[in-house]
Amino acid sequence: MDNRVTDASDEGRVAWIDMAKGICIILVVMMHSTLGTGEAMGGTGFLHTVVAWAKPFRMPDFFLVSGLFLSRVIDRPWRSYLDKKVVHFAYFYVLWVAIQAAFKLPPALLHGDLAAIEPFALAVIEPFGTLWFIYLLPVFFVVTRLLRGLPAPVLLAVGAALETARVHTGWTVPDEFAARWVYFLAGWIFAPAVFSLAQAAARRPLLALAGLVVWFDVETLAVITPVSFLKDTTVSMLPGVSLVLGMAGALAIVTISSLLAASGRAGLLRTCGRHSIVIYLAFFLPMAITRGLIVKSGLALGIGWSSVIVTMVGLAVPLLIHRVVRGTPLRWLFERPAWAKLGQPAPRLVPAE
Repeated sequence: MDNRVTDASDEGRVAWIDMAKGICIILVVMMHSTLGTGEAMGGTGFLHTVVAWAKPFRMPDFFLVSGLFLSRVIDRPWRSYLDKKVVHFAYFYVLWVAIQAAFKLPPALLHGDLAAIEPFALAVIEPFGTLWFIYLLPVFFVVTRLLRGLPAPVLLAVGAALETARVHTGWTVPDEFAARWVYFLAGWIFAPAVFSLAQAAARRPLLALAGLVVWFDVETLAVITPVSFLKDTTVSMLPGVSLVLGMAGALAIVTISSLLAASGRAGLLRTCGRHSIVIYLAFFLPMAITRGLIVKSGLALGIGWSSVIVTMVGLAVPLLIHRVVRGTPLRWLFERPAWAKLGQPAPRLVPAE
């Protein structure tokens, strides 16, 4: 990722990675849209089943893909590394927290809801709402850079232990770091193997499809099988099992994406992946507005189809906004301006002899 959120051209991009990101961002928007719609309408619909089924691999794949190109930049000078992997995301995080505050705080304060201020006031130490992914990525980049001298098996063992430990402090950063870091590490450490898997899937599509059928069956069985001695728990949630399903699901998405890329189809899916961060930053507002309109309209759409509509609007509107503002004075919504970049250090003056 360069100093913009997205790259307008396809030059230098890997099609299956864009498609993998596209699948992930669709699943993320679907989750928020579906759960929010179900809560607003007081029930569940057919998309709730899809959301529950995708839970084991939805975010693991996002983090694994995020680590795939880390080896290209991890040894760069700190200034360049921090600019691209910390300041870049920090700019968009602060900007979009402010934008969400501008939409959410005034109505809440007009109704005397002072508690609405708290999440925005804590946003520096507690990631705000849907933006936690943007907040956590720089943490992963910095921690991994600091620990890169340790043997890969040690790092993976620590990451796996953290995921299995089910850390629950009530704070997003330590909890999500513990739950997700192992997948980011796997993307970095096993990048050559992941790319080899994608190439093999494209070369042998029938074998890849057979493997996907097995994965689908195992994933489904684990998600629907309850654990009798633990309330509201399925096999997929058990320590160890969740790690295996997360890794397997991430590799399944890689395989699916490679097959789609080889077919030359699914251009819309690739568009979503190419602009996945644009969607992630901006989907909250169209999602909330659409959900509110559907609920207030009283249309008998049902929770399932209402969730589908909210999801589609949540995906489409950010892409439309991005296209409209691109090349205009409002491009700073998705493009980091020069003042928000770490410039090159001034050259050292060498005294003349």
